[in-house]
Amino acid sequence: MRLKLLSLALALTVTSLPGHGEDLLDAYRQARANDPVLSQAEATRLATGENVIQARALLLPQVNGSLSLSQASGASASTVYGANGAPLNGGHERTRTESVTLDQTILDLSKIADLHAARSQSQSQDSQYEAALQALFVRVTAAYFNVLTSEDTLAFAKANEEALRRAYDQAEQRFKVGLAAITDEYQAKSAYELARAQTVAAQNALDDAREALTQITGRPLGPLKKLRDNLPLLPPNPQDPDAWVQEALRNNPSIAAQQYNVQAAEHTINAARSGHLPTINASVSRGKSASWLENIGGAFADRNGRYGTTVGVTLTVPIFAGGATQSRVRQSIYNRDAAQDALESQRRQTARDALNYYRSVLAGIRQVEANRASVEASQKSLEATRAGFDVGTQTMLDVLNAIQTLTQAQSSYSQSRHQFILDQLQLKQAAGTIDVKDVEAVNALLQ
Repeated sequence: MRLKLLSLALALTVTSLPGHGEDLLDAYRQARANDPVLSQAEATRLATGENVIQARALLLPQVNGSLSLSQASGASASTVYGANGAPLNGGHERTRTESVTLDQTILDLSKIADLHAARSQSQSQDSQYEAALQALFVRVTAAYFNVLTSEDTLAFAKANEEALRRAYDQAEQRFKVGLAAITDEYQAKSAYELARAQTVAAQNALDDAREALTQITGRPLGPLKKLRDNLPLLPPNPQDPDAWVQEALRNNPSIAAQQYNVQAAEHTINAARSGHLPTINASVSRGKSASWLENIGGAFADRNGRYGTTVGVTLTVPIFAGGATQSRVRQSIYNRDAAQDALESQRRQTARDALNYYRSVLAGIRQVEANRASVEASQKSLEATRAGFDVGTQTMLDVLNAIQTLTQAQSSYSQSRHQFILDQLQLKQAAGTIDVKDVEAVNALLQ
């Protein structure tokens, strides 16, 4: 029995039906609507934005109304005397107070600083949300291509298993007719059983890759469109790594978020230091109070009372708070220092990512070209090895090795193609310029 070329088996296995299947944009739309990571970032952004309203509210007029009713009995009640001059006990006095008060902060630098800090924190969360949105582009693409890579790996594993099964059948037949030693059969069987195990592992990896994509999109996707063969291998534009680093330092939303955190920490220091400063508040109150006696014969009082208006300005000067104010100042300075360190760490990480992905794109071009050449060479090597085996110049082990080498070359070629596209997106993510148009451009490469 003659061995068929593994390339033919691979072609029959991995050929996709044109025009069918869901694409990357379908996956992105589902993820945009259902991804819990992005939803969490949005909820956090909205919740943090409410702090601005709450901080501003403390500087606006505060209106409160109150109504109280109290009763004093026994010795605490007002004493009423009878006709003979003796006190009349056993009754009680009731008091009703109604008022509406308007309070307005005139000067409180601590509240003003808190408002500025809340605004900076809200802007930080806006940038964090933008970073999460940009990360979604990459996460969806990575999960999508991971499925494609896993599908190719499974296809290669199945083709490899089929080729090795046929090699095993051939070795078994040759041994039975006395044309080969039992060693060839054992070697072929060992390679075939290993290929079966690799197929099982590849199937499991594919199932997990699909679940990872479902975790982002919120629902299972059907057959996915694959990356077309004529992949454009373009270098980054501009072809200057320093330009990409500078772009990243200017536009990366994670850096912007850390910068706003530093600003918020600075405002928090001002708020803490304002604890030493006086505050001025104005108030206007209008109300009435009435008192009357109950359960005392002959006693009577006006229960309606009269309205009165009170206007005042209060100056509060902090003198000593047990060291709490100084402690809050030191604590705020430490938090500011930590925020500055986090900013510097983010800047360095972003610069490193930009350089790394820039180099990865350039290296990816060479890797794709090299892996493509490796596949072509491996296919020719398998053909030559088969021919040599038929005439007795090559062994069964040589054939098995040639089959596995071609499988590895095909797998590496598939992975390098997908990784090249992903590196391009990650470079733009590091630069802070990735957009849905980049996902659309990648989607146009699918078929």
